[in-house]
Amino acid sequence: MPTRSDAASPQGFDSKAFLKQLTERPGVYRMYDREDQVLYVGKARNLRKRVSSYFRKTGLAPKTEALVARIERIEVTITGSETEALLLEQNLIKSLKPPYNILLRDDKSYPYIYLSSHQDYPSLTFRRGRSKKGGGTWFGPFPSSGAVRESLNILQKIFKIRSCSESYFRNRTRPCLQYQINRCTAPCVEFVSPEAYLEDIRHATMFLEGKNPAIIQDLMTAMEQASQALQFEQAAAYRDQINHLRHVQEQQSVEAEGGDADVIALAQDAGITCVVVIIVRGGRVLGTKDYFPRFSLEQSEGELLSAFLGQFYFGGDVKRDMPRDVLVDADVDGRELLAQALSEAAGREVRIRGNVRGERRRWLELATTNARQTLLSHLASKETVYRRLLALRELLELTETPARMECFDISHSHGENTVASCVVFDENGPLKSDYRLYNIEDITAGDDYAAMRQVLTRRYRRVAAGEGKRPDLVFIDGGKGQLNIAREVFEELEISDIPLIGVAKGVTRRAGMEQLIDAMTGDVFRVPADSPALHLIQHIRDESHRFAITGHRARRDKKRRQSTLEGIDGVGAKRRRELIRYFGGIQEIRKASVDEIAKVKGISKALAESIYAALHDE
Repeated sequence: MPTRSDAASPQGFDSKAFLKQLTERPGVYRMYDREDQVLYVGKARNLRKRVSSYFRKTGLAPKTEALVARIERIEVTITGSETEALLLEQNLIKSLKPPYNILLRDDKSYPYIYLSSHQDYPSLTFRRGRSKKGGGTWFGPFPSSGAVRESLNILQKIFKIRSCSESYFRNRTRPCLQYQINRCTAPCVEFVSPEAYLEDIRHATMFLEGKNPAIIQDLMTAMEQASQALQFEQAAAYRDQINHLRHVQEQQSVEAEGGDADVIALAQDAGITCVVVIIVRGGRVLGTKDYFPRFSLEQSEGELLSAFLGQFYFGGDVKRDMPRDVLVDADVDGRELLAQALSEAAGREVRIRGNVRGERRRWLELATTNARQTLLSHLASKETVYRRLLALRELLELTETPARMECFDISHSHGENTVASCVVFDENGPLKSDYRLYNIEDITAGDDYAAMRQVLTRRYRRVAAGEGKRPDLVFIDGGKGQLNIAREVFEELEISDIPLIGVAKGVTRRAGMEQLIDAMTGDVFRVPADSPALHLIQHIRDESHRFAITGHRARRDKKRRQSTLEGIDGVGAKRRRELIRYFGGIQEIRKASVDEIAKVKGISKALAESIYAALHDE
């Protein structure tokens, strides 16, 4: 067990701790060196899997090994979909010019769908790169050429739109093979009127713009009919077609409506505040910046945002580019006065807005998600945990730095399906492989004291017998009553060398006002809100509470025999059926963005957000 003198200060990038808390959602990652210069920018469908691949022990290319050796830290930006990640990656590579990226000189890497400018019989074709010559309409860019080609193939089958070049079209005197296989209406020899052909073009255009879900509805009906006829291969083919079509028409919030904005969101946990700023210029997300300001316990979110905005735009020597809009995720104290000051500095109107819709709402949600993820990364960093462990040792006057800490909490619904959680922290933060859930049985409904007695007895009976892993410190989420039960259990098991600390919420029940109770002495004391030791205790307590609630919900849903969708409020049998019809299965629903889910019949934007949150509970 390390002591204060032999606990070395952390150095270098701790990839293991970083990857442990990294999300599996799509996004963009940026790698920095010791001088805080960006080395590489990449995108990922699954951030954890992609970033983990850089730190495997074998199989890395020499260039990748050289890159990894220089990494000092990694920043991530979560996006709503892989498409959004692709577009943000493209913007960041062009603006940051990282040395380990192949600089994109144009858009030739990305596929587009091109609708020609022919007056009567335009064609719909696949293109790589976007040209300003020849007019016409461009759709894209898209992340997958395979999805674009497959979707064009489907659109030609449905609408029978020509895909030939202009020179080939002008020189035809009889229909080609495409007409013979029912893939084209032969406009080259006027077998179809311009009016009928342009109507098909209108429908295809509406679909590519995401305005016409009727095609997907037809494919879903065909998939169901094939399944009922036991034609499962054909049904699977329809399912794949639906997925390709959804991918092509996916809305792209990173390359959305125009406008300049700084999008600002904050997240707070364990005494730490993280503020994320997303910079949007000309409708493009150009990048993000993270801050960890110090704050007073008595400050509300509105006061904190007001103080941050003043310092961000007017503090220091850096002259900020003033956007048209400053989007915030909470009410800002003194908003009108601050907006007036920003307007005077910019020489034009600058608005501070929180109640926004459309793409601006999506930017704000994206900032909030990134603030939470960045805060998790910060809390899991080796330097943060190391500093807090030393502070905790000093606070509790321990002879050694605790190498293993455990915390217990109880969760139930009106006494039903009671579950107890045991979370474990070590020198690197949360040790999730050692987390345990205990189903509590044979007690009076709602008796938290009996539940605590049962879980502690089950956990430490083996420790008393010299088996299992022995903690150096135990926390109980609760007041004196819960802690007295823990003390009685330890006395019955003759365990006297493990410190027991109760974490009570205090009279105001506000974060930072917790009361700590020593089970052995009965002393009740408070710790300053900015104490690293208190932040560690809050982190352990909050993780125990979260894990207990998650376990309780899982037990409740299993008992009710509910599927993942059945456990979501507002999603009944009809809506579940529509979701499965549209996406083909639960895995595809998990991959979809909020806007994609909202396209399903009967699913509102608010309900889509609830479904997305339920399927991505991290």
